[in-house]
Amino acid sequence: MRIYGNAGHRNKKHKKDRLGNRMTIIGITLVVFSLGVVVNVRGASMKKRDLEYQEREILLQRQYDEEVSRAEKLKEYEVYVQTKQYIEEVAKQKLGLVKPDEILLKPIPKN
Repeated sequence: MRIYGNAGHRNKKHKKDRLGNRMTIIGITLVVFSLGVVVNVRGASMKKRDLEYQEREILLQRQYDEEVSRAEKLKEYEVYVQTKQYIEEVAKQKLGLVKPDEILLKPIPKN
């Protein structure tokens, strides 16, 4: 009879081991599933952030191009302000000067 008693004990232990194995598999499955969800959520967040960075990069490139264009115009203006033509224009407009052979005509103000 003792042999049957041991077999029953073995059977209970075997069932207990199988239950433990199932719980382990379920636990591992839950952990893997949770990691999958986290990776998916993080991936979506990273894609959104990447799009924002791409938009910002485009904006910054436009601003850079505008500044390069502005710098080129300033260089051209720097060359222009050193010309005789520019000096004459400023002398006429701001200082009211004229060349000796020019006649200055001023309109009569209406009162």
